[in-house]
Amino acid sequence: AKVVVTADPAECSFQGSPVAREIDFKSSCDIAKRFLAQSSVSYSNVAGPAGAPAKVAIGEVVVEAPAATVVNSKFDEASTKSIGEFKKAVGEALKAAGYPAKADMAKFNKGMVALILTYLVILVTMVYGPIAAMLVEMFPTRIRYTSMSLPYHIGNGWFGGLLPTTAFAIVAQTGNMYNGLWYPIVIAGATFVIGMLFIKETKDVDIYAND
Repeated sequence: AKVVVTADPAECSFQGSPVAREIDFKSSCDIAKRFLAQSSVSYSNVAGPAGAPAKVAIGEVVVEAPAATVVNSKFDEASTKSIGEFKKAVGEALKAAGYPAKADMAKFNKGMVALILTYLVILVTMVYGPIAAMLVEMFPTRIRYTSMSLPYHIGNGWFGGLLPTTAFAIVAQTGNMYNGLWYPIVIAGATFVIGMLFIKETKDVDIYAND
């Protein structure tokens, strides 16, 4: 069954803030999309009337999403109850429509998963092996630790650290649970282009020349 979220676009926020809390997403649209994205359910977006509460349609079943009220930095009791009832109703409708709550382990190919993970580890070792020597050849001793540490922490700490938040926000915004993959794809593509344009040849570099 197809899942459709009908909501006022003005009520739907981009859920990509790394410092946001659950209570920051209190509109009915945000609550509906957040739950579906957390449940790994893809859905279509339809613009609804201005000011109207969001509705989630699973096949013929339509569930209206509640808006929440924040009191003392948390949802009030009535909001918590209504959100819980909404999640239960949507969960039951998804189950009835054939959406599994979790993966069927009987269909889980453990050998293939292990093989894919091993392949990914090999790719990482192909990078980590030569990169230390390459960075030594690229930068003089006086700035070597900084020149190695800064890009590493920007790449892994900032771009990598923001991956879960940004990918989730993209999924919640678009409704396609695979669209979050575009974030690492774009970053990897940009890294490749920048690297091809600006990384210099290190062959025959004298690492002591600028000491």
